[in-house]
Amino acid sequence: MQFFPQVSGHLQLATHAEQQRLESWCQELIAEALDERKKGDAKSLIERFLYQQRLYTWQDRVPVSIVHVARFTPNGVGISGVYTPPPYRSKGYASACVAALSQSLLNLGYKSCFLITDLSNPTSNQIYQKIGYQPVGDACDYWFED
Repeated sequence: MQFFPQVSGHLQLATHAEQQRLESWCQELIAEALDERKKGDAKSLIERFLYQQRLYTWQDRVPVSIVHVARFTPNGVGISGVYTPPPYRSKGYASACVAALSQSLLNLGYKSCFLITDLSNPTSNQIYQKIGYQPVGDACDYWFED
């Protein structure tokens, strides 16, 4: 990683004990960041990520941010679901969470980590580039309706 934020706390695999809080945060993330057509059931998403051990929290005495491992390619791994609730924002928690998970995955032998970001959100794009992510392409969604 190019830059690792100096923030108190540490990355930790999420646990079932935190499930209710994580479901609430997932609902908030869905409401804030996703297109209406992509909204899913927060409870089933969190249950699946916990079962698959792909959901992580940044802990600073309490959970303050979340991120999950989303998808795998032959050489890389995708990160998604980055969310920090409003009371914990602007403290570097999301940056630290993404940087720590990315480094951990690279240490496991993945050649690259990637994420998909909304170009209209300059804050997240600036954070990801500061950590070491670089833009490599654009993606589009096509929706067909009857």
